[in-house]
Amino acid sequence: MKRVKSPPPALDPVTLAVMNSRLAAIAEEMGVVLGQTAYSPNIKERRDFSCALFDGAGELVAQAAHIPVHLGSTPLSVRAAIARLELGPGDVAILNDPFAGGTHLPDVTLVAPIHLDGERRPFAYAANRAHHADIGGMAPGSMALATEIYQEGFRLPPVKIMTGGAPARDVFELFLANTRVREEREGDLRAQIAALAVGAARMRALVAAAGRAAVGAAMAALKDYADRLMRAALRKIPAGLYRAEDAMDGDGYGADSIPLRVAIRIGGGRARVDFTGSAPQVRGSINANYAITLSATFYVMKCMAADEVPANEGLMRPIELIAPPGTIVNALAPAAVAGGNVETSQRIVDVLFRALAQAAPERVPAASSGSMSNLTIGGYDPFRARHFSYYETIAGGAGAARGHPGASGIHTHMTNTLNTPIEALEAYYPMRVTEYRIRRGSGGRGEFPGGDGLVREVECLVEANVSLLADRRKIAPWGLAGGGDGSCGADFIVGRAGRRQRLAGKTNVRLEPGERIRVATPGGGGWGQRRHNS
Repeated sequence: MKRVKSPPPALDPVTLAVMNSRLAAIAEEMGVVLGQTAYSPNIKERRDFSCALFDGAGELVAQAAHIPVHLGSTPLSVRAAIARLELGPGDVAILNDPFAGGTHLPDVTLVAPIHLDGERRPFAYAANRAHHADIGGMAPGSMALATEIYQEGFRLPPVKIMTGGAPARDVFELFLANTRVREEREGDLRAQIAALAVGAARMRALVAAAGRAAVGAAMAALKDYADRLMRAALRKIPAGLYRAEDAMDGDGYGADSIPLRVAIRIGGGRARVDFTGSAPQVRGSINANYAITLSATFYVMKCMAADEVPANEGLMRPIELIAPPGTIVNALAPAAVAGGNVETSQRIVDVLFRALAQAAPERVPAASSGSMSNLTIGGYDPFRARHFSYYETIAGGAGAARGHPGASGIHTHMTNTLNTPIEALEAYYPMRVTEYRIRRGSGGRGEFPGGDGLVREVECLVEANVSLLADRRKIAPWGLAGGGDGSCGADFIVGRAGRRQRLAGKTNVRLEPGERIRVATPGGGGWGQRRHNS
């Protein structure tokens, strides 16, 4: 008697919610494995990584609550890997090319197909992206003030780092030969591979429990659901054209007040986000590629949705993005892009929110610190007889909103990392933290004040190279509804005698033993005019 396959169960709201949670839980577990097994403090302590699941077409279906700048752009890397490679069981692709779906070179993406028994085509994909603290290039940490991508480090198009479950030793060796901290890079890569294996195993277990048809239908239905919710959220915003402009301080090579302009047209449950008029790409490394601009737009639109919209590919269906090629929001090779990922991404968020504040002032906050204040220190550690590369983004103040003051000393918008604990930093690196505190009074004044930034001062115990990549050092984070601007950031070298030398926000310098680097991060903008008692 011929068996007839039963249809998949109906995807009622409860079933859909459960499936969404189960898929997101797989991504979260991948993150736990990656964080617990990584070698470097940047991944283990700061959690500078992201994990996500994709369907068989390479479309995002679930993600963990990790790094926004990673997650909105990772789908382009996954699709680049699928387009260029035939991925079989046990294969893992690796890439970091910013012009093939990547963000900047330190962010290394791994993609693994998830095959079900007896099927040749992948049912789904697991992917993760982690910031490696050194990927070669002209200075330790691979975040130097560069003028072209070739100076920024080792660039990998999509290639296989695992084939049939075995390491591709040639690719491993090429990768490890182009970093100053070989053992750290290998440990972090193996942690990423382990996380993908867990994601694949959990996805296969979910299919075994719920059925292939049900899981496949759920992934498609969740994207449709996100689409419907996003359209509904856009219909609640008054129809119209909303324009805004903001600017980067400069590129470190003489270009100052570099404008970003956006026009957002909303109507009929759709949005058209147009960055025409933004500055041409620049000589310095603050160029953002298309993936970054897409990621920032994804994040802002997710924030604007009043309901809990699943963070998947469907969210962007009603949104058209225009980012003219050759501009600072869609730079072309061989542009330097290290700062586009970490700094310009924040300004893209700022200019989008500034435009949307005209449409929904009750839901948009003032500008947050607007800089990840990237600090990289590297050199040779004679005490441990090894090279080292320390990287950290330093938190700032959050912008205030109606009814809510801004939080102090917090990573905002496109970053979602922790700090490196002082104990871990001093145990791992030849450095000493001499000051770490809230920068009181740096938040903008207002009925609801902006959050304060931080002061972090680090003493080098050995000779070291320092790369600083920071913004909002000249152009302050703006307030809203009459609120005051947040304070600009400020950076210094502090000599052994205590004398301070002010640094540019984007610079490469050399520190002698006993000298300190001091970073004071911007505060967030205030909201509303401050009330005075009569």
